[in-house]
Order: sequence, then C-alpha cells, then structure tokens
Amino acid sequence: MNLRISKKKYIYLISPNKIYPHFYQDLKEVLKTGKVSLFQLRLKKYSFKQKIIIGKKINQICKKNGVKFLVNDDPILSKKLNADGCHLGQKDMGIAEARKIVGKKSIGITCHNSINLAKAAIKGKVDYIAFGAFFHTKTKKVKYRATNKILNKVKKFTKIPIVAIGGINISNYKKLLLNNANLLAISGYVWNNKKYKPLETIEKLK
Repeated sequence: MNLRISKKKYIYLISPNKIYPHFYQDLKEVLKTGKVSLFQLRLKKYSFKQKIIIGKKINQICKKNGVKFLVNDDPILSKKLNADGCHLGQKDMGIAEARKIVGKKSIGITCHNSINLAKAAIKGKVDYIAFGAFFHTKTKKVKYRATNKILNKVKKFTKIPIVAIGGINISNYKKLLLNNANLLAISGYVWNNKKYKPLETIEKLK
C-alpha cells in the first residue's frame, strides 16, 4: 500500500502510554482537525486482549475521520484489528515475515539514525521509514539521536515518506518539515501537555 501524505496532514499521532477516561473524546476532537494522517496504537503495558478492545474503538474513530490506523510492534494484532498496517522496530519481526501477515497493508520501520538501515528497509519494500530521536523525549528511552542531515541525505535516494520521531513540539516542528520530514510522530506533546488540552496542542501546529 503506497502512503500518500498530504502536506497539510503531516502529523503521525502516537497513542499515550496509558488510556485515560477522556481519551476517546480527545481523540475524536484531535482527528477532526484534519491534520493527522496516521495514528499508531503503542501500548507497552497492556495485554493482547486489552489492546483488542482499545484498538477496535480507536479504529472506528480513525475510519470516521479518514485517518490510517497502525499498530506498533505487532503484525498479528494489526491483522486481528483489521488495521491499516503496522510499525516495526529493529528488534521486532522482520519485514518479509510481517508482510506475510499484513499483506498489502502499510509497514513502516524505525531506522534510528542509520542510512544503512534505511536502505535495507527500502529494499524490503516498506511504506515509510522513521528516524529519531531528534530531540529529548520522555516517551521512551533514547539510544539514538538523529539530525536534519539524515533527512536530507535520505531524501536524495528515496521517494517513500520519511517520519521524524522524538520530542517534537511547537518550538521545533517547523525545522523538521523544512528539512524533508513528511510526517512528524508526536505523542508526549499532545497527551502529556501540562499547559494545553490535546485539541489545543494540535491547533497550535499550523
């Protein structure tokens, strides 16, 4: 499945680590803004069963708002939820194996800060490649740091969408868009913002 990313829909929203009571309402409001292309279910501390229940609700909200729904780490869960695809880390299942499970659905992969990993992913026919972390983030432990240089280098040899990950917020997002990032993976800025509600955080990203 080829991902066509509109310039206006550059946000790749990732779920909060914990599903809180008003989450589904907040998600509806955020997706209605029309700025989100993809939504990823990323829940490390929930059981498979819980993820199915949560994922079904999210998938319905995504479909109503024309947002593609992807599942982190788990092609089997992605298939079970009839999601639009899955996102793989370097330690997850291989691309070829994941492709057998999800078929023509989208597969994206984290390439950290490595051109070699990006080239291998492109050879494996992924639908997008992700780099990061670009900035300090509390969402996950940062082992790799990426810079704008890698975005510009990769753009020279591929047309597939490039995703920037890690600590992206109102003060730094424009630089990434100006340096060839097609999508910005955002989580903490939206869900853990002490100053603004999720809808307000998205509205501030022009």
